[in-house]
Amino acid sequence: MTDWTIDRAVEELLRRERERQDGGRITDQWPELDLATAYRVQDALIDRKRRAGENIVGVKLGLTSQAKQQRMGIDSPLTGWLTDAMTLATGEAVPVAEMIHPRVEPEIVFVMGRRLEGPGVTWEQALAAVESVHAGFEIIDSRYRDFSFALPDVVADNASSSRFAVSAEGFAPDGLDLVGEACTISVDGELIHSATGAAVQGHPAQALALAANSLARRGIAVEAGWTVLTGGLTDAVFVEPGRTVSVEFAHLGSLTVTSGHL
Repeated sequence: MTDWTIDRAVEELLRRERERQDGGRITDQWPELDLATAYRVQDALIDRKRRAGENIVGVKLGLTSQAKQQRMGIDSPLTGWLTDAMTLATGEAVPVAEMIHPRVEPEIVFVMGRRLEGPGVTWEQALAAVESVHAGFEIIDSRYRDFSFALPDVVADNASSSRFAVSAEGFAPDGLDLVGEACTISVDGELIHSATGAAVQGHPAQALALAANSLARRGIAVEAGWTVLTGGLTDAVFVEPGRTVSVEFAHLGSLTVTSGHL
């Protein structure tokens, strides 16, 4: 019999984050860690952060693009939580000294105008609940060695969440072609990846609908005012100390992230 429990998994993941020390897959030692249990670990982990003073400000979708799923060897998107402690202000350097192996990925970001509750939410209904659309990026930082995990591992780890940034200017979703919205990510001016909004479940609002319907199975709704990261449009790029990563969208604007030093 395994001696792993939800509390032990939470303690282990928080220790890795605190000590900047990655480790092996929990599922290798706890094969009974299925998806439902992993979400219970995730919720317990965020509850610990909330008791420490953090506040939930939104949700994120993970592994929504084909590029991300292929690279991770995973075929299913997932949801995770965003807290105010994860927010990067405009111009704030990525605190790489506090991270293990951070990577940045471009995101189409929704700010919710009204509550969205599943099940059965369509992408049209999801988009109608959006107040504004923004350019954004997420800094992911897995607590697993070499970003190697099974789906329950990464769900328990709150979908590798670490930091995120959202452009100050937002746009009403009406009239935007989010499927065709082009995006590039560059490092020190060198183009690394490009994609369009179609990379996220065919339409970013499909990702939002997926989040609402997935959360509904746990009795949770996407609340008005929340920020929703719809998922990385491209493969993620390592954040190396002293380098600059730029995310540019055709119509949503651009963001630049600089990294601090170790």
